[in-house]
Amino acid sequence: MLLAGLTVVGLAAAVAACGGGGGTATKGQPTGGAKQGGTLTLLSSGDVDDKLDPGYSYYQFDFTLTNDVHRYLYRYKPTDTTKPSPDLAQGPAQISDGGKTVTVKIKHGVKFSPPVNREVTAADVKYAMERDFNPAVGNGYATAYWGDILGAKQLAAGKAKGLKGITTPDKYTLVIHLARPTAAIVIGAMALPGTAPVPKEYAAKYDKGKLSTYGQHVVFTGPYMIQNDSSGKITGYQPGHRITIVRNPNWNKSTDFRPAYLNKIIINEGNDPTVGNRKVLAGQSMLANNVDMPAPPAILKQASTSKKSQFIGGAFTGRFRYIALNSTIKPFDNINVRKAVIAAMNKNALRLAFGGPLVGALPTHFLSPGIAGFDEAGGMTGPDLDFMKTPNGDMNLAKQYMAKAGFKSGKYTGGGKFLMVSDSAANQRKVAESALPTFKALGFNVNLRSVTRDTMYSKFCSVPKAKVAICPSVGWLKDFADAQTVLDPTFNGKNIIQTNNSNWPQLNDPKINKAMDQAETILNPGERAKAWGKIDDMVTADAPGVLWLWDKGPLIFSTNVKPVVNQENASWDLSYTSLK
Repeated sequence: MLLAGLTVVGLAAAVAACGGGGGTATKGQPTGGAKQGGTLTLLSSGDVDDKLDPGYSYYQFDFTLTNDVHRYLYRYKPTDTTKPSPDLAQGPAQISDGGKTVTVKIKHGVKFSPPVNREVTAADVKYAMERDFNPAVGNGYATAYWGDILGAKQLAAGKAKGLKGITTPDKYTLVIHLARPTAAIVIGAMALPGTAPVPKEYAAKYDKGKLSTYGQHVVFTGPYMIQNDSSGKITGYQPGHRITIVRNPNWNKSTDFRPAYLNKIIINEGNDPTVGNRKVLAGQSMLANNVDMPAPPAILKQASTSKKSQFIGGAFTGRFRYIALNSTIKPFDNINVRKAVIAAMNKNALRLAFGGPLVGALPTHFLSPGIAGFDEAGGMTGPDLDFMKTPNGDMNLAKQYMAKAGFKSGKYTGGGKFLMVSDSAANQRKVAESALPTFKALGFNVNLRSVTRDTMYSKFCSVPKAKVAICPSVGWLKDFADAQTVLDPTFNGKNIIQTNNSNWPQLNDPKINKAMDQAETILNPGERAKAWGKIDDMVTADAPGVLWLWDKGPLIFSTNVKPVVNQENASWDLSYTSLK
């Protein structure tokens, strides 16, 4: 049990010290001598998926953008790995009442961008967190990390208009009351975009209806902003093509630790990974978006050998990628069918389609190296499960599992077509196409539909009622340095929501749910690691999908760029990056 008055600094050290999250690189970090000014172009294949709304933002590429245009209560500096630094907050969160009350003081003098132009208050953070529970916003983690805030369940169910568990006794104080002592995870999630302040008097009208349109009129508090007009309407975003980011005229540098060297940032989308990465290597003032324009094997080889000065190899990022199998759709509701698909799939072929061994390792379970509980879940070897020991696919074993599921021939004979929705970004689409022969060999008639990333999530894979059987382009990067952020949003049945759902297999195993519920309140580092390691074993044994990559995240940049990698987000930190 926590002592009254314990701060988040001590708690974060306790919770994260047992493993934490690894970064993408040891080079490319701030070293001084950066140049002020200039325009940087980030080349990308796909688009952001956050509709520019920080309350919706929940994809790694989204964070690359939102980290620079918004201020959260806490933010990870480039070299932070186990705990974030105060951003909008004045200092560490204060914990009392045995871990059931959290108090945060926010800074004075932080202002919203035009057209709001006023100082940010604690009430703006309260409204931001409340709208995270609004289905019209579609936040994917509020119920997972903040579900214990008093009134959260009623708000999420539409039976309340606000969170009674959050009070603002003055302009700069936020007090959060919890039903359970889950302060550790509540505070950890304060480093996510859902705490970026939102002015209620300006945004409430956009939050009405079935789908919030705040993202089309969003205001900013970070050093940068997306271009808008005098009314606040966003003009610098052409979906799938271009995002133009300029300086925020209301940014108060004295309250922010980000240097924000660049004058302008352009995100150029829709690039072919091969062509785009070659442009970056040959050109000037450019970065390749490692998140969704990973370099093909040939370019990775070139960059890692003859272009070493423009290449960051990367360590494990804390992310897994997998093909999610919808456990609510027959026959994937049968665990033996799911095991058959995993056993049959050639994971090496999937990794090769995405870039080869330089982009990561073949997983043996869900928690990746560097995450608390990884060693307790078997380390690199993983649990002793035969269907997980088939890196090149084993059709004979797969047929045995199909027979156990009632298909005596070893193939599916139920008829019908199964919808597979993939990301249309080139490498992601190649992975989906590489998986098709295995499904066909097992008797499945699969209809592959490739769409843009935002459509894949917002209309298909993250919407349970869309009834998508197979989602081959999904994956998960730790939200912050805790194993719960890897396994809870993705496989806990209580976190299945109707929009922006991250439990893509819709796994709802009562035993796993119960184990997670108990592990959420554990504070002792060793016990917490053991608990989440066991949960990882349970999830892996339930066969929710085909694991095919633990990311390493190699990065490529132009010769005149002084790049900085945010280790927690495992991608570029644009507000620290500069030109030479």
